[in-house]
Amino acid sequence: MTAFPLKIVTPEKVFFDGPAERVVLRTSEGDMCILARHEKFVADLPSGPVRITVDGEDRYAALSSGVVQVGKDSTTILAYAIEWAEEIDLAWAKRSQQQAIDRKNKAKSDTELRRAELKLQRALNRIHVSGMHK
Repeated sequence: MTAFPLKIVTPEKVFFDGPAERVVLRTSEGDMCILARHEKFVADLPSGPVRITVDGEDRYAALSSGVVQVGKDSTTILAYAIEWAEEIDLAWAKRSQQQAIDRKNKAKSDTELRRAELKLQRALNRIHVSGMHK
């Protein structure tokens, strides 16, 4: 496959900056596969898994919301947070899941409920992605 420049940036760091042959991610409109010379677009990214193919090998990461911008020659992902599957602290993710469930059960407003649901989605995504690495 033909590689294209991919850059993934969080508020804290550049997570990935290099050639990729394929990126599979979840957008607000559904799952999408990005290849070289893909049609230009911009999309919101909810929390979900990201699969990046480099030199024929797939790597998985857990993304916690962001935006993807596919240009003529490159793709950029601005992520709230992202981490490689093999770097996820599973025990911490499970504690976050339980905390989110507790917050959801104690929510006194729609805002508190929505925040707890987003925290739960992020925790479940991290737990799911942690099992994807080889």
